[in-house]
Amino acid sequence: MKYVLGVDLGTSAVKVILVNQNGEIKGEATREYPLSHPAPGFSEQNAEDWVTGSIESIKEIIDSGVVNAADIEGLSFSGQMHGLVLIDESGTPLRPAILWNDVRTTPQCVRITETMGAELTDKLKNKALEGFTLPKILWVQEHEPEIFAKATSFLLPKDYLRYRLTGVIDMDYSDAAGTLMLDFTTNAWSTSVCNKFNIDPSICPPLVGSIHMSGTLLPEIAAETGLTVDTKIFGGGADNACGALGAGIINSEVAMCSIGTSGVFVSYEDSATADYGAAVQFHSHAKPDAFYSMGCTLAAGHSLNWFKSTFAADKSFGELLANVGGIKPGSNGLLFTPYIVGERTPYADALIRGSFIGMDTTHTLDHFARAVLEGITYSLRDSLELMRTVGNKEISKIVSIGGGAKNEDWLQMQADIFNATIIKLTSEQGPALGSAIIAAMGCEWFDSFEACKEVFIGYEKEFQPIPENVAVYEEA
Repeated sequence: MKYVLGVDLGTSAVKVILVNQNGEIKGEATREYPLSHPAPGFSEQNAEDWVTGSIESIKEIIDSGVVNAADIEGLSFSGQMHGLVLIDESGTPLRPAILWNDVRTTPQCVRITETMGAELTDKLKNKALEGFTLPKILWVQEHEPEIFAKATSFLLPKDYLRYRLTGVIDMDYSDAAGTLMLDFTTNAWSTSVCNKFNIDPSICPPLVGSIHMSGTLLPEIAAETGLTVDTKIFGGGADNACGALGAGIINSEVAMCSIGTSGVFVSYEDSATADYGAAVQFHSHAKPDAFYSMGCTLAAGHSLNWFKSTFAADKSFGELLANVGGIKPGSNGLLFTPYIVGERTPYADALIRGSFIGMDTTHTLDHFARAVLEGITYSLRDSLELMRTVGNKEISKIVSIGGGAKNEDWLQMQADIFNATIIKLTSEQGPALGSAIIAAMGCEWFDSFEACKEVFIGYEKEFQPIPENVAVYEEA
């Protein structure tokens, strides 16, 4: 039996899973790493922490004895999107990585919008948002010119990790699509962006497909992890593209709702000609020649974490949410807007802020907890509605993954608020499974993503919308 490793490089931790040819998870390891906030709105990380955490996680799986290292055929990655890693000619990071949730770049976004004009929506398919990579590049160019002058390449987080494991510099299309530098009309780096912002095109890494084999492990990395030097390393994908793969979103039949720190609503697109006027984000899929539209709620699970730590720190999440099913839909008129760190879709406003409204003396902690879950889901419903109206999509089935799939009361809320069938997966591994699927496809275990899906992904349960609940939520 052969195996692959899927590496999910997240914002707070890296997760590695071991998967066999039957799609069975046979091992798992995780390492956390810190975030740095050196100034208000800043969010940074030490790129070497990703490497150390990944190596330790892989070594833990090998040392567990569940697999012979020689039977691990390939490895691929899912990565947190948009983060900027600038490296010098020796491959050393020039500064801490600037992450997707860093919001220092509003002035740069204004400059990009004014400079690019209609090209933003016509060719780059997206608005200039603080999370994207190009504004971060311009910030360093403006505020740290001596550092920018030394940069020989920029990479996204998982691409830096892959470089450290293989010595090869490249970037897959699904992650490149989140830089605001990929021209969808040519499927190449935008020469217009480089020219207008005085960016040397040579710092843009070669573009490859997600299942492209970048190389094999460097001998020193093989020695540290316990893997063999023959282990094949594949391009990988952006976390949302990999999350879509891991949820089976490889055609237009089913959409995806993913609730993690942030929340995303993803719908499959089979052509780059889909035109949302940048009302939602548009990116390349990890599946070749495919795309996806995406709406984002910046503080999804983060809103729930904030609420718990602020108002119920002594309770577990299970205790906090134990009684929300007993609260009627609509939380007796209590509404929560989850804009506690700004919002992406549909407002694209870094300064908007959250609120509880409609409070009265009947409301208990359980009402507030349910209102938080409903508010997060309302925000994701905004993205769904843009896809239904602007995109003319009929979305009736949605796979739910992440924290929102761990509580059945919340799954029912999603069915009612989205007015759609919600599907719970048998084994929910999110982007980690997507990265393992990429490795399996790269190793040619299957002749199509559809065939791989049949083996790797199972559906456990469906939640149907309840008409009287739908009516309450439509009014709200």
